[in-house]
Amino acid sequence: MPVAVLTDSAAYLPRELADELGIRVVSLYVVLAGRSGREGEDVSSEDVARALMTRGQRVSTSRPTPGDFVAAYRAALDAGADRVVSVHLSAELSGTWDAARVAASQVGEHVVSVVDSRSAAMGTGFAVLEAARAAAAGADGDTVARVARETAARTRTLFVVDTLEHLRRGGRIGSAAAVLGSALAVKPVLHVVDGRVVPLEKVRTSARAMARLVQHVVEHAGEREVSLAVHHLAAAERADRLVTELRARVPGLRDLHVSELGAAIGAHVGPGAVGVVLCTGADDGDADEGAG
Repeated sequence: MPVAVLTDSAAYLPRELADELGIRVVSLYVVLAGRSGREGEDVSSEDVARALMTRGQRVSTSRPTPGDFVAAYRAALDAGADRVVSVHLSAELSGTWDAARVAASQVGEHVVSVVDSRSAAMGTGFAVLEAARAAAAGADGDTVARVARETAARTRTLFVVDTLEHLRRGGRIGSAAAVLGSALAVKPVLHVVDGRVVPLEKVRTSARAMARLVQHVVEHAGEREVSLAVHHLAAAERADRLVTELRARVPGLRDLHVSELGAAIGAHVGPGAVGVVLCTGADDGDADEGAG
């Protein structure tokens, strides 16, 4: 295709869809037990969950290097693309977008367009999928980039964690730390707004948090046609129950993807985390609060 679409591993795209649409993926790095490896290739979700549940084990993440992106961009161009649209997780949560931007300046900004999805996981992934579909339909690079931005703006990302400690320690919780203060025993429903993690609602139990997570998704979806993604880390049964409830309560459900979070985001939300990403159709207008 004249326009190649590229993203990072924290989009957690269904592998079959990425392969079908020819989407290139650059991996983030995870440092575990003193060794660094690529997310999904060298370090699995299970590795991260096990480490986080082991006392004294630390897990950290780092962005791909600009060199990683330069190599990926040049490979796409060598394969026949004229333009590359590179769509990434929020610059507020990771330096990945910045590394991609540096690489684009080296390859040529007239050739590579870098898009900040201002989201993460399938909040980014839905934007990537729609961009790739536009590219496959023959859209030019500017149009593909615009489709990515508009799709990201129609997503909503909500999640519940067992503990805020991982987010707080990794500096990803943003203003939530100030709102929650020292009340880390609270079970909040969190969401991504303008690229940052902020609290949506504070509740006292995990069961109540899950119920409110579902209710927020149902209310936001309404009768509109929507796509959903359910993510989790070491919480497959909880995710399965969530899927069953959403299928029963979201009348306009178009498709639903389920995946375990990879290491890069899993390291910050911790085992037991469950989230939902909702994407409304193009004719339904932007999400109420923008990307996230």
